[in-house]
Amino acid sequence: MKKILYILLSVVAISSCKKSGSFLDNQTSGETEETVFTDSIKTVGFLSNIYNGVAYSFTKGRFSSHGNTEMATDDAEYAYSGVTQNAVIMYNGTISPNNFFSTGAVPDFWSTPYANIRKVNLMMAKIGNSPLAAATKSRMIAEGRFLRAWYYHFLVINFGGVPLVGDNVYGITDVINLPRASFAETINYISAELDAAANVLPVNYPEQDYGRATKGACLALKSRVLLYAASPLFNGGSIATGNLASTVSYPAYSVTHWQKAADAAAAVINAGYYNLLEDNTTAAGYGFYNVFLVRYPNTEYIFSYNRAPNRDFEGYYNPPSRGGAKNSQPTEQLARAFLMNDGKSTYEAGTSFNPANPYVNRDPRFYYSIIHNGSRYYSTTANGQAVVNTFLNAATDGYTAAGTGPTTTGYYSRKMCDVNISANSSFNSERGWPLMRYAEIILNYAEALNELGSTELAVNEIVKIRKRAGIIAGANGRYGIAAGINQVDMRSLIQNERRIELMNEDHRWNDIRRWKIAEAVNNGYNKAMKITQSGSTFTYEVVNTIRLHVFRPFNYLMPIPQVEINKMPAMVQNPGY
Repeated sequence: MKKILYILLSVVAISSCKKSGSFLDNQTSGETEETVFTDSIKTVGFLSNIYNGVAYSFTKGRFSSHGNTEMATDDAEYAYSGVTQNAVIMYNGTISPNNFFSTGAVPDFWSTPYANIRKVNLMMAKIGNSPLAAATKSRMIAEGRFLRAWYYHFLVINFGGVPLVGDNVYGITDVINLPRASFAETINYISAELDAAANVLPVNYPEQDYGRATKGACLALKSRVLLYAASPLFNGGSIATGNLASTVSYPAYSVTHWQKAADAAAAVINAGYYNLLEDNTTAAGYGFYNVFLVRYPNTEYIFSYNRAPNRDFEGYYNPPSRGGAKNSQPTEQLARAFLMNDGKSTYEAGTSFNPANPYVNRDPRFYYSIIHNGSRYYSTTANGQAVVNTFLNAATDGYTAAGTGPTTTGYYSRKMCDVNISANSSFNSERGWPLMRYAEIILNYAEALNELGSTELAVNEIVKIRKRAGIIAGANGRYGIAAGINQVDMRSLIQNERRIELMNEDHRWNDIRRWKIAEAVNNGYNKAMKITQSGSTFTYEVVNTIRLHVFRPFNYLMPIPQVEINKMPAMVQNPGY
């Protein structure tokens, strides 16, 4: 009998992958394809194992158990600075094809998607042997097709066109030398897989199956993928020349790609499956805060990674006084990106923003996302809410003259955290991680509409987001959006709205690259807020952080690991590497 070999298929990287404690990945367990796929429980367990990886990019411990891509951007500073730390390699511009798989580098952009794609293909090839009912098999195959598209979409946003393995399951003795598919072929394949899965999958599940792929998840992922494809990096904005241009992007700009993105987002909206969780009665913007603390039912979550009751985000983000690791600290650029409570920018003419008192009358999302000097947050010492002090040399949580911490930016993150618990408390929150939620789809639609020239229709979508956020509507009901706003200004507004609404939700790294603004926003030093206390008075000074970010033109795409190019020379490396 043939042993199940979970091949870490980095297309051709054929090496065993072992996950301790799971028969699905443990070759020493004695399990075979026959024993797994002729047993209904084990077959379902096999699919569940593929779901286990869906949050690999989102997880806050993706890199060395304490980091992910948000610390490689202008949104956050990393608590670690070693040159072998994954996020450091990304933000200091030293990532290369040769250090991609080395110790301390960034190993999973390529390997994790392909490992799970192979698992899907194996399940689809063998599920016919299972005693499961035909309808269950059909649904599981559709779930597999969604999951395969899910893993491919991470590849396309990082690399462009990639080898498409179809339904093939390669073994150790197979000699594989697949070329990269064109960007268009890769996008078309993902879209077709999602269409096929959507035709089979249900709209929702009972609670015990909550978190499985649904029809709506297929529609939403298609919206995301087609938005990526329509974006400047891929829509005629290739960073490559010659034949490679069509591998990494559409060679020429076409407005039709924006129309496809708009249509895909509209399909999710018009289906009526989802709603923004809105509650401005309990407090302004309370729905935005609470959406991350509701596991089931949650009408805004489209695809989520469910967790047992936990203190996941509290442990990762909380300041030291609350027992947190403060691994990722918001920058001053991000803090300033949040609006005023009337929807006006902190930078525009006539704003009520006061640099000498910067934390008053702000967008409610600011208070639910960032801990600033004077914020109140749960404390085990106080057994309730207590002030967090981040001013210069404040005990436990303060900024230091060298800018080295405990906070290196003057802020801590609290996005997705429960204000009534802390990392050092004994309480947990019931939550799922938001891998796709309805607010993203509304932002997708607004962006595509604006690029199609329908700027006022895009305004209507942003109004939905700001209304839920607790922004003041204003006399004209435009929630701070200027009357007659033009396409260029609306583009900047949408990009900023996306930044603050989706903060820390695994979007910023992808967004600044697909918009081709990373060279402008992610070069140089991030900004920190240095606050000095004199009696009861605080003075505020914006200063540079101590870590230089370097983003070069070729960093818009990630390098394919050289070990993979060596194994499969039909693949061509991304430009600049």
